[in-house]
Amino acid sequence: MSENSSINSRLEIAKSPHIHSNWSTKQVMWLVIIALIPCIISSIIFFGIAQIMIIIVSVLFSIATEALIKTVRKQKITINDGSVIITGLLLALTLPPNFSLFSTAIGAIVAVGIGKEVFGGLGFNIFNPALVGRAFLQAAFPVSITTWTNPNFIDGFSSATPLSLMKFDNKFEPINNLFLGNVAGSLGETSAIAILIGGIFLLVTGVINYRIPLAMVLSAIIFGGIFWLLNPTNYPNPLFHIFSGGFLFGAVFMATDWVTSPLYAKGMWIFGFAIAIFVILIRLFGGLPEGVMYSILLLNGFVPLINKYTKPRIFGREK
Repeated sequence: MSENSSINSRLEIAKSPHIHSNWSTKQVMWLVIIALIPCIISSIIFFGIAQIMIIIVSVLFSIATEALIKTVRKQKITINDGSVIITGLLLALTLPPNFSLFSTAIGAIVAVGIGKEVFGGLGFNIFNPALVGRAFLQAAFPVSITTWTNPNFIDGFSSATPLSLMKFDNKFEPINNLFLGNVAGSLGETSAIAILIGGIFLLVTGVINYRIPLAMVLSAIIFGGIFWLLNPTNYPNPLFHIFSGGFLFGAVFMATDWVTSPLYAKGMWIFGFAIAIFVILIRLFGGLPEGVMYSILLLNGFVPLINKYTKPRIFGREK
């Protein structure tokens, strides 16, 4: 074996996720952080500079929680890999404007402590850590986490989100407002254009696979379109489902998480289609106006089963 071939065939030992990529896990994490910048900027533009404190508190308490747990376990502190920063950012961007900093800190502690570290840390968590923290806050502070503020370009009074207006008042927000982000909602979820900028960046760099987001969008178009065609007066068109709430944010930044999403192509399609179906069902017939968080967490639990039955057959091997 030549010197060059021996170098090229070296084995690299690293923690999961074990996915073929031109980027290392650490590089991927920082690329995701870069992709979240448009959402951070849009949250400040629409809801004010004060919202940066929610993001800072979420990130700092996420880092502190991981550092404390690693220290107690006598493990190496790996903050520089960027994963815990992403957890803090994602959690913050799913929170409503002017959300309590105290509650934000609690959510960050739960997200990292229970959603991530209790399973063993990066690469071992079953559920998306940021969504675990968000689900806890939904249960612990149901009033404050559903108290919304209109963007700066409308007024400063408390307002309902487009999904709440659809659910309880049968009113549908214009698509152009949803696309720009000039609506009430969570900090990083209102502006579709900001999310798409980050999503395109992740697709071009090869950080995320197109199958899960595309499957979610196609499923929303097909499944949501059926109800719209049957009763366009009471049900919104599919574009409303895609651009409202946390659908796009979840499709780009949550459902595509390497650790908690399927490994194989067929499984990714199933995963994405199923998430969107549950989102539509919850939005139209459930007790809550939004269902992205619960749908992704639910399907996270099915990922091992999906991987088992969608694993490609290895030719030349006995059954």
